[in-house]
Amino acid sequence: MSQNAARPLRADARRNRDKIITAAAGVFAEQGLDAHLERIAKEAGVGTATLYRNFPTREALIEAVYRNEVAQLCDAVPDLLAAHPPYEALRAWTRLFLDYVTAKLGMADALRAIAATGESPYGHSREMIEDAITALMDACLAADLIRTDISPADLGAALAGIALGSAAPEQREQAERLLDLTLDGLRVRS
Repeated sequence: MSQNAARPLRADARRNRDKIITAAAGVFAEQGLDAHLERIAKEAGVGTATLYRNFPTREALIEAVYRNEVAQLCDAVPDLLAAHPPYEALRAWTRLFLDYVTAKLGMADALRAIAATGESPYGHSREMIEDAITALMDACLAADLIRTDISPADLGAALAGIALGSAAPEQREQAERLLDLTLDGLRVRS
């Protein structure tokens, strides 16, 4: 186990790490693999030494950004369910999912390159996303709003298909129509 993994980060080090991840998400989404780490450090308001101390390789930074984005997407579920009726929470989350996939387009090549080395940047992301969909669908099922014959894996596959086919920013209107069509197909028919 590394020394950094053995003990928690100080508050200021944690803030710096979080600022780097936030800045990197924006820069990678904008520039993809061509992003300069020095620009990410500057956007984060930290020195390059701080960036490299936290993320010794570009791949480590990309993986951290990806894992953070998945966590934010999945962590949104309880707040959405608290703020909206179940079906509207599900609908709002599908838009967040689309935002998440659109932002990852700039990182797709980098994530594939990491996966090609035998490392898995995806980790438990598939399970985390399926758990998020399950929580949303369970709330809708409890309110008798959606069909019982569609599984979270089915909805996840539909969302992935929409995202892969229509995730580019210029396709956003089409993607939202496809999301509405998919969600409409989930509704219980009287």
